[in-house]
Amino acid sequence: MHRFAPAVYVLTGIIIGGLAVACTAGANQPNMQAALSSLQAAKAELIQARPNKGGHRERAINFVNAAISETENGIAYAGN
Repeated sequence: MHRFAPAVYVLTGIIIGGLAVACTAGANQPNMQAALSSLQAAKAELIQARPNKGGHRERAINFVNAAISETENGIAYAGN
């Protein structure tokens, strides 16, 4: 198995998830969509960073995951 395989799977999931949210929430959320895209890019960069930096990298990924979830929830709320 290639060492980049897990990152490719994660990045693919992020892209698919982002597209699903964008399609269901409508295009009238450009700022939230831009924020979501930036958060997903930041998560991909954090995943690529090695080593764990004394636990800070892992905590940063958790914070970004929480921010992604909140952003998606905000988009969904506005779409109701």
